[in-house]
Amino acid sequence: MTVTDLVSYEDALASYDPVMGLEVHVELGTKTKMFCGCSTELKQDANSQTCPVCLGLPGALPVVNEIGVESAIKIGLALHCEIADWCRFARKNYFYPDMPKNFQTSQYDEPIAFNGYLDVQLEDGEIFRVEIERAHMEEDTGKSTHVGGATGRIHGASHSLLDYNRAGIPLIEIVTKPIEGAGARAPEVAKAYVAELRELIKALGVSEARMEMGQMRCDVNLSLRPNGTEKFGTRSETKNVNSLRSVERAARFEIQRHAAVLSSGGTIVQETRHFHEEDGSTTAGRIKDNAEDYRYFPEPDLVPVAPARDWVEELRKGLPELPRLRRARLKEEWGVSEHDMQSILNAGAVDLIVATIEAGAPADQARKWWMGELARNANETGRGLDELPITPAQVARVAALVAKGDLNDKLARQVIEGVLAGEGDPDTVVEKRGLKVVSDEGALSTAVDEAIAGNAAIADKIRGGKVAAAGALVGAVMKATRGQADAARVRELILEKLGVEG
Repeated sequence: MTVTDLVSYEDALASYDPVMGLEVHVELGTKTKMFCGCSTELKQDANSQTCPVCLGLPGALPVVNEIGVESAIKIGLALHCEIADWCRFARKNYFYPDMPKNFQTSQYDEPIAFNGYLDVQLEDGEIFRVEIERAHMEEDTGKSTHVGGATGRIHGASHSLLDYNRAGIPLIEIVTKPIEGAGARAPEVAKAYVAELRELIKALGVSEARMEMGQMRCDVNLSLRPNGTEKFGTRSETKNVNSLRSVERAARFEIQRHAAVLSSGGTIVQETRHFHEEDGSTTAGRIKDNAEDYRYFPEPDLVPVAPARDWVEELRKGLPELPRLRRARLKEEWGVSEHDMQSILNAGAVDLIVATIEAGAPADQARKWWMGELARNANETGRGLDELPITPAQVARVAALVAKGDLNDKLARQVIEGVLAGEGDPDTVVEKRGLKVVSDEGALSTAVDEAIAGNAAIADKIRGGKVAAAGALVGAVMKATRGQADAARVRELILEKLGVEG
C-alpha cells in the first residue's frame, strides 16, 4: 500500500474501532549474555564477542544469567504481575541467518511474569490502564547488514554480512493484552504506554532503554473491527519501531490503512510491516506465522527457573518509587502545572532537574536552565539533554553565581555557552571570558553619569516624573558595560542622581 491508499483518520474512526497489542523488547544491561559469559559491550569488532554457546555449536551447553532472571522479576513486580513459582525456557524454532542455532531460546506458555498492568497518563491528565499479558525472558538475535540494495533491506541486496555479537544478549519481552476502548486516542495511548514503560525500566536500573540505540523496541499490533461489534479483526504487526513518536505514527497510519482496505471491500493480510521514519508509512514484510509454526518445545539443556518466594519479596521491597507516583510528588514539590510537568518529561529533564536541585540549586532555577537555554541548545544540535557536555552540578553552580549577584541572566547564558563549548567549568569560563557582573560603585557611577550626559532628553523626562523612561538609561549603561552591570543597582543610581523616587 502507499500513502494514497488511506482514508482520513476521522473517517476511519467513524466506522471502525481500533484494537491494539504492543510487544516491547527491552535489552537488559547485564555485563554478559543470557546463556554464556560473552561480553555485551557495544561497538566492538564484528563477531569478536562470541563463543560456542551463542554460536550454537554442537555440544555447547547454556547456563542462565542470574542477573537476567533478577531483572525480569523486577520488571514483572513493577508491572504488578504475578511471578511464577516455576517456569522454564523453550525453543522457538525458525530458520534465519541471524540466529545461528536455528532456534531462539525464549519462554512460551510458562513466562516468568504474567497478569499485570501499567497505568499511563495521557496529555490531558486522563489515566488509561494497559493490561499486561506476560513478561518473559529470551535472547536477542545477531545483526544482518544487507549490502548492495537501495533500501538496506534484504530485497535487492547482493549479499549480507552477519555479526553475532548481539546474538544471546538478554531480552525481556513485555506483551500487553488487547488494548480496547481507546478509540481515537489509540495512537496516543500507544505512545504514552511505551513512554511510561521506558521510564519504569530506567528507574529499575535494568536497562538504559535507549530506543535510538535499539535497547528498547516496540512491535505495534493493530486491527480494526466495525463499531458496535465484539470480534477482533485481522491484525498487522509493525516491527521494531524505535521512537515514541514513531509508535504513535505507526498506529495512526495502520488505522488509516486498515480502514481504507476494509471500506473498499478488501481483506487485511496478517503480516509483519516495516515502518518508515521519513514519512510515517508502513510497507509489507512477511506473512505472519502463528505460534504453532514455531514448533515450541521445552529447552532440554536448561533447568527450570523457580524463584524462591523470599527472594521475590526481597526484590519487591527494593523497588524504587514508580515513575508516575514520583512525577506526581515532584509536581507538587516544584509547584508546576500538569502541562509543565509533561513538557519536562517529554524533554527527558526530570532526572537532570532533580540532580541539579540535589546539587544545591532552587527548583525554579533548575527547571529554568534545563528547560530554557539548555533545551534550546539540545534542539539546535539534535542532541538529548542528557547528551549535552554539562553536568547538573555545573548548572547548579551557574544558578548559585546568579543568586550571589556575580552573574545576571545574560552573562549566565554566556557561561553555559562556554561550558558547552568545552572551555571549562562555570568559574573557569567566568574568569577566562571576564564575565563577572560589575558591582563596583565607582565604575557604575561613572557609567551612569555618562549615560545621563549622553541622553539629556530622556533624563529630563525622568526628572519630570516619567520614571519608566529610566529603562532606556539602564539599557545604555548595560550596553556600555557589555551587559555586566547590576541592572537593579544601575536603576537605583539613575534615580538617585536625577533626584527621583523609584
